[in-house]
Amino acid sequence: PAVGDNVCVTGTVTARPTEDTAIIGIDVECQRGHLAEGSVTLRLPAEPVALRSEARPDIILHRHKHLERLMARSSEAPPLSAAVVWPCDRDSLLGALEAMRHGALRPVLVGPARAIEAAAATAGASLEGCDLLEAEAPHEAAAMGARLCREGRAEALMKGSLHTDELMAAVVSREGGLRGSRRISHVFAMDVPTYPKPLFVTDAAINIAPDLPTKADIVQNAVDMLRTLGIGAPRVAILSAVETVNPKIPGTLDAAALCKMADRGQITGAILDGPLAFDNAISRAAAAIKKITSPVAGEADILIVPDLEAGNMLAKQLSYLAGADSAGIVLGARVPVILTSRADSVASRLASVAIAQLLAAAQRQGAASP
Repeated sequence: PAVGDNVCVTGTVTARPTEDTAIIGIDVECQRGHLAEGSVTLRLPAEPVALRSEARPDIILHRHKHLERLMARSSEAPPLSAAVVWPCDRDSLLGALEAMRHGALRPVLVGPARAIEAAAATAGASLEGCDLLEAEAPHEAAAMGARLCREGRAEALMKGSLHTDELMAAVVSREGGLRGSRRISHVFAMDVPTYPKPLFVTDAAINIAPDLPTKADIVQNAVDMLRTLGIGAPRVAILSAVETVNPKIPGTLDAAALCKMADRGQITGAILDGPLAFDNAISRAAAAIKKITSPVAGEADILIVPDLEAGNMLAKQLSYLAGADSAGIVLGARVPVILTSRADSVASRLASVAIAQLLAAAQRQGAASP
């Protein structure tokens, strides 16, 4: 186009791949003819949003490439049989139904049939292809879901609209639960637009103030998961506020002890370093300024946080300030537990299912090995 030409940009909705996304086909023309074309995938808000012109946010382009790679890898695995516990609202039910539509999940819906059917009607979705088991209360549904997994009738648990505490109480129950040999922990798989690879944050949801043995299990759970996902020698940064050991900051002592445990083979399969401040863990430039020489600094795959409060704040800051998408999974039980939030997008829920698929496939393969 020449200076003074009028340019017309036309957007047309060409597809709705999920409930909260739309693909817009873009055509750019001027009086001289066609200039360009392309497409963009938009995430749609859950409710209509009206903004004054001066308050409009900047456009953030994010391809979700890290989570998409996980989902592509899981497409080779068979569908996951999962007990979906108390899916009694639109969002939690849609996550399971979308995963089923993508061929990733064979859901067994556990809860009150009337409420689940009402949620499906609200979402305009069909329950065809789903098994439905009646449960009258959330704790009853959680216990039933755990029993399905224990009996081998389901390979994973998926959280619906009940409270996390109610679901996890059934998982950790000494009578009829799903405890494994290690402590249970949670991992967020974060797709951060400004980071060149997926970033895994743990533990931000289960262990409130973990002691050293618990942190060792948290590290090993995350390392084993990443190795299952195809990351051969994960780089683990143990976070604190400073990079030096300070007896007044207990997290730095735990970080040093965890690194020595890795040296002695008590933690295996990864490269550990810590204590590291967050900037040194994810930025080589920041590490260089502080003269930190480490194979982990600026290259971290896993961030080990000192406690739940720090981890939860970090994960939510990455989501709301850095535009990250996340998937959530609970490790250390006898089956993967898909732990999603009501605020999660459909893409996040699908990515959580994809991780559980890969973990269950690895468990299946291990059980089949002589």
